[in-house]
Amino acid sequence: MSRRASSKILLLLIIITLGLTACSSESPTNLTTPSGTPTSTAKDKEQSVSAAVKLTYWSELNGNAASVKAKFKDIPFFQEWQKRTGVQLSFIQPSANQAKEAMNVLLASGDLPDMMEYEWDSFPGGPEKAIKDGYILRLNEVIDTYAPNLKQYLKEHPEIDKQIRTDDGSYYVFPFIRGDDKLRTYQGPIIRQDWLNELGLEVPTTIEEWHTVLKAFKAKKGIAAPLTFLGVPNPLFGIEGGAFVGAYGIRKGFYQENGEVKYGPMEKGYQDFLATFRGWYEEGLIDKNIASVDTKTMDSNMVTGRSGATVWNAGAGIGKWQPLVEEKNKSALFAAAPYPVLHKGDKPKFGQKSYAYVGTGGVAISSNSKHAAEAAKLLDYGYSDEGHMLFNFGIEGTSYTLKDGYPTYTDWILRNPEKLAPSQALSMYTRASYFGPFVQDVRYVEQYYTLPEQRKAIGIWADTQVESYTLPQIPKTELESAEFSSIMLDVMTLVDEMSLKIILGIEPLDAFDSYVSKMKASKIDRAIEIQKLALNRYEKR
Repeated sequence: MSRRASSKILLLLIIITLGLTACSSESPTNLTTPSGTPTSTAKDKEQSVSAAVKLTYWSELNGNAASVKAKFKDIPFFQEWQKRTGVQLSFIQPSANQAKEAMNVLLASGDLPDMMEYEWDSFPGGPEKAIKDGYILRLNEVIDTYAPNLKQYLKEHPEIDKQIRTDDGSYYVFPFIRGDDKLRTYQGPIIRQDWLNELGLEVPTTIEEWHTVLKAFKAKKGIAAPLTFLGVPNPLFGIEGGAFVGAYGIRKGFYQENGEVKYGPMEKGYQDFLATFRGWYEEGLIDKNIASVDTKTMDSNMVTGRSGATVWNAGAGIGKWQPLVEEKNKSALFAAAPYPVLHKGDKPKFGQKSYAYVGTGGVAISSNSKHAAEAAKLLDYGYSDEGHMLFNFGIEGTSYTLKDGYPTYTDWILRNPEKLAPSQALSMYTRASYFGPFVQDVRYVEQYYTLPEQRKAIGIWADTQVESYTLPQIPKTELESAEFSSIMLDVMTLVDEMSLKIILGIEPLDAFDSYVSKMKASKIDRAIEIQKLALNRYEKR
């Protein structure tokens, strides 16, 4: 049996041994369109009547949307997109959190849909390999001919254009782009402020203060899992933005420092972080289900009071939980905490800050599609003026109205009569709160964060030095991508195995050194070299 397979089996056994169970919560199942509101213009209706094109579209359904409607075809946004473009879509929808596995099966089958929304940057060998293997189209000519809106946007934004091409100059997706710097930070530590007030404690800023707070939650409030965070789709997923681990001067991934490219999990700071979390786990301060916490479980933990702190989003976290908890406890209050540091007064080195262009949400056209032109026109719609409004604000008169030229969300979105959270209501009529082939509008977030705690959170979480240490989106050559992916598959398996086993106490802390040796044997130094070579080429563009 291969080391990779045995490692995966070992992780599964760890999860089973701990008796992990995923929690679920009831979600609204009905969504009624407000009566008397228009859903399309006369022009749109005319287009829909003549619609003859039928295309297939593969994508995982966003969690907020899935909590209201289980299928793409039932969501008003996707109905409207088809009406306006005159294109009929048949959706292929993998199970939640199974996109990668489902994509592997799909590619192996050779029976590919017209369009695939996926993280193509993570394809083994990179997107250039996906093109050469005949899975997806090189889009240069397609964009030139059939995507005038995207073409114009890229002409006006050369830095974005630089990021969405491979090292060989190939366009491969219709990208999701964050259109303003204010949209790039949306996640960080969240804590129950009302519990802090009750216990006479301040918002923690250092690792030591966090330890004090979590112990108080456990001992004085009787909280089962004081700190919870995502452990799906991989262990410690919830802290990959830099929370807690960043206090030790590293991150769980690649970064740059003083001209060098570094990989955090092989640095001494990562061992120090593991020592801290090992101690907290022993004390019962971290969720015992650390390896299997998904978004539903985390929602349940935070809403029921099983947990009092986590790392999550201003919208899908604070904005979703606050009204639910307030219904039962008027004094309940979620608040943001800064990214933890070791020494009081230090500015956090790392924190969550997205790229303007992220691989997530990009849509590729399959190489065997007989309708590439029609697919390109459909996808290009999101970058048009009209498409921009639909993707960000939805349907005028239903989900937004224009007030002095400013697209203003209606009460249907912000104070939904069916008790949907704004994140859920938005996911019905827009794609503003997640990803897709469009440019995200900052006016969305100015309204989406309806609570003062949300708006304050963004400022707190953005106060880091992460910009100085983050590697840019670095395209690699096909050969580099293939070699890099192969190396990192083994290395990340090792890191996840090491992290869990040391935190759970299955292996001693000094096993860290042997894991670093295994990473070196798996050629992590070569992966670092590839990152550096690609960075040097990128900076010379």
